[in-house]
Amino acid sequence: MREEKGGGRRHFLRQSVCAISIALCAPALAQTVRPWRMGLTPVFLDDQISFLAQWRQWLTEQLERPLVFVQRGNYREIVDLLLAGKLDFAWLCGYPYLRYRRQLQLVAVPLWQGRPYYRSYLIVPHDSPARELRDLRGAVFAYADPDSNSGFLYPQYALSQRGENPATFFARTFFTWAHRNVVEAVGAELAQGGAVDGYVWEMLMRTRPYPTSLTRVIERSPWFGFPPIVARQDLARIHIVRFCQILSNMANDAQGAALLASLGLDGFVTATPELYDGIVKMMERLRR
Repeated sequence: MREEKGGGRRHFLRQSVCAISIALCAPALAQTVRPWRMGLTPVFLDDQISFLAQWRQWLTEQLERPLVFVQRGNYREIVDLLLAGKLDFAWLCGYPYLRYRRQLQLVAVPLWQGRPYYRSYLIVPHDSPARELRDLRGAVFAYADPDSNSGFLYPQYALSQRGENPATFFARTFFTWAHRNVVEAVGAELAQGGAVDGYVWEMLMRTRPYPTSLTRVIERSPWFGFPPIVARQDLARIHIVRFCQILSNMANDAQGAALLASLGLDGFVTATPELYDGIVKMMERLRR
């Protein structure tokens, strides 16, 4: 009887030690699952550290897999990481997506003001006499990013459509590498004009009237497909569908809806290549 009792105690202790070991190892095991990596540029969320932490946590919980954001200073760096397989997803502009569409997959597109579209705004200092793009001949002009549709491709196209040479129309041009920086440069009159993402300008006007109120919109482009979330080409379709479903469900989740409100967006929907036909037309015209 003593041996039976002793054996029972030993068996119980072995089970307890095993259970404790599993519990202690669980976090380590979870950490062995490679996180999804999603690229972002200063075009979006360039200073919203708190928001990014909350969004990352929400996506991690929904995906049931760790997700990390990888931030870089421009679209080129993000695209290079995607093509090298060092990112799984990225929030890109429609222009670089189209340039590398055979090597990328569309995942989802945001809804702004209820639609998956946005526009380029051409802006000037608030007290500028300029009323249209032609009035900026010989001016200093600020672009956002050479791979940006709203911050570079559209103003180049608009000049071409007017019979102007984009390379010589302005006295000088420079890149700011973020739409907010374009607004600040024009507001401070470091540039007499600039091209900016209309969604970003509207959000800044709502959340940071200064210095946005120091600028004025003189031209709005036609509507273009909103910058999409894309994935690397070799990522399994099941993962893309899952990520799209989670993004599409954000508006139906209390915390997800609050995060969307912080972005000034209404939700996400499945993206289709046809959304970007307007950008394709401009690329063809400019032979890009």
